[in-house]
Amino acid sequence: MVALVALGIGFWACSHVTLPGGYVVNFPLTGGGAIPAEEIGRLRVPGGFGLTVFAEGIPNARMLKFTPAGDLLVSAPREGRVFLLERDENGDGRAEGKRVLLEDLDLPHGLALHDGWLYVAETGAVTRVRFDAETRTVTGTPEVVVGDVPPGGRHWTRTIGIGPDEKLYVSVGSSCNACIEEDARRAAITRYDLDGTNEQIYATGLRNAVGFAWQPATGALWSTDNNRDLLGDDFPPGELDEIVEGGFYGWPFANGDRVPDPDFLEGYEREIAASIPPAHDFAAHTAPLGITFYDGEAFPEHYRGAAFVALHGSWNRSRKIGYEVVAVFFGEDDLLREESFLAGLLDDDDVLGRPVDVAVGPDGALFVSDDFSGQIYRVAYGETPRAAVVPAAPIASGVDPLAGVGPGELREAQAAGASLWKDADCAACHGPDRTEGHRSLADLKARYTIDSLMRFLAAPQPPMPLYPLDEDQRRELSIYLFGRFS
Repeated sequence: MVALVALGIGFWACSHVTLPGGYVVNFPLTGGGAIPAEEIGRLRVPGGFGLTVFAEGIPNARMLKFTPAGDLLVSAPREGRVFLLERDENGDGRAEGKRVLLEDLDLPHGLALHDGWLYVAETGAVTRVRFDAETRTVTGTPEVVVGDVPPGGRHWTRTIGIGPDEKLYVSVGSSCNACIEEDARRAAITRYDLDGTNEQIYATGLRNAVGFAWQPATGALWSTDNNRDLLGDDFPPGELDEIVEGGFYGWPFANGDRVPDPDFLEGYEREIAASIPPAHDFAAHTAPLGITFYDGEAFPEHYRGAAFVALHGSWNRSRKIGYEVVAVFFGEDDLLREESFLAGLLDDDDVLGRPVDVAVGPDGALFVSDDFSGQIYRVAYGETPRAAVVPAAPIASGVDPLAGVGPGELREAQAAGASLWKDADCAACHGPDRTEGHRSLADLKARYTIDSLMRFLAAPQPPMPLYPLDEDQRRELSIYLFGRFS
């Protein structure tokens, strides 16, 4: 357990680390803040399109869902909140307002709307609450729909969707990199009635199917999938899979097109042969997440019916890759072709943002969430790019995070935090004798408060697992880090 925590904390701020066996960690900082107005011009979209920063200030912005009234819901797992962004009334490409719709949730991620209910996927449950889209309000007590979703693990986000069959689909990622799960609902998509009854394992062998959507033209279910780590820079590929009921998609026994996994070379030939290869390969480690099909009318005909996919970006690669949105086109004979659509968030190894989800708005524009910058982008056809609003001051605003901590608590917390630091071997990545390429924590005070650093430790950026720390330990470690890296 200690080794796992040490590796997780290493992911948190290391830049490019080579681990034993040649494993590579090349991971951006956990959040870069809103992209400055003068940097927005680095973002590139195809000719004829314009990009607007629709909203900012949504830390860890993840999944998107438009309401029937045209507002945009955004989940923020680290904040434990769901935000509502008010529709653009004056045509300036910006949300008219931002409000907290739900809070005090347990790592909320996936969102779905149906028949006046807002469904929210937390890490260990799916709940729903009555939602009035016109008044932008929730009423009544949230009710638990599925109360025993496998929680936490290496992949702790949960995604949900309601299909054309009016069934609830729940995606749960694996608890590990490559292992045989004890709970069949991990690394799988499970289907329920809308009230959470009649559980059915719908598809398996999906290591981390963060995004899925139904193709309007066919009704087919398509999903992205993040394949395993630590097999080199260029293998295995990320996947776009056509999901069929009862389908098995290979993990952990096969990667890509039925390539046997090195950890499961013997005794699994039947499983490998029965696995369904991906319909389309994304480059290795690009981390495909959110997916949506373009069903609007505002984009050129070229894009009608295409799937837009957010590539969150690599961590397990010597040179970063991904950090963009691509369009996947469906041709004859099941041929799929990929084109870059929103680029410029990665310049060499410098990261400006990490796309998570994509959604088509009522106006036909494409909206993209970014959990690195805390922004939502809007890409529209036939509009000139607009300057972004200058972002607010950094979260800490120059105030010492330890200013409100009393002398007694400071001494006790620093002692306890030092013990956590030592037990987790954090110095391997962040100590004074760290090796070349390790990221310094010297700027923590400019980026975090105690509360925000605690929230990060409670919901670390994947691929980091959830830390086995309680709230007191997270506070102690945060205080220690601020004191040590002043």
